[in-house]
Amino acid sequence: MNSVEPQPPNPALAAPQQSSTKPEALPRSAYRVFRPITTRWMDNDVYGHVNNVVYYSWFDTAVNAHLIEQGVLDIHNGETIGLVVETHCNYFAPLAFPQTIEAGIRVAHLGNASVRYEVGLFAQGEPLTAARGHFVHVYVDKHTRRPKAMSESFIKVLESLS
Repeated sequence: MNSVEPQPPNPALAAPQQSSTKPEALPRSAYRVFRPITTRWMDNDVYGHVNNVVYYSWFDTAVNAHLIEQGVLDIHNGETIGLVVETHCNYFAPLAFPQTIEAGIRVAHLGNASVRYEVGLFAQGEPLTAARGHFVHVYVDKHTRRPKAMSESFIKVLESLS
């Protein structure tokens, strides 16, 4: 008879630890700049509110549009691109077409080649986030896909969001 020795649990397979703090909506004062976002008819799902995947698109749109307007991101001819390596979102109130959304942006962490952006989504004129989340961009060379240090001008724009 073959016996199998019990193996210790693999920590990599363990369930992630849950934070004991319940996420809460944040006020507008938590964010540095705001961008308007127009909802579209197709953003609503069968439940009559904006589908959760659209929120992530808004995060990306708000941050990248700001960087393009500030002249530090060239999506057509630039040699550096940002790759999303982590995302998260908490939802507090529904949003729906035809509302206008206001996306608040801030930088929570700035590394050599990475940034954690935090975005709060507000129904137009509302004081608290309907949703808030984050994503991490790692900036890389567009050809090699290897991390690339951000330029001084890029860092300066990011620091203004901190």
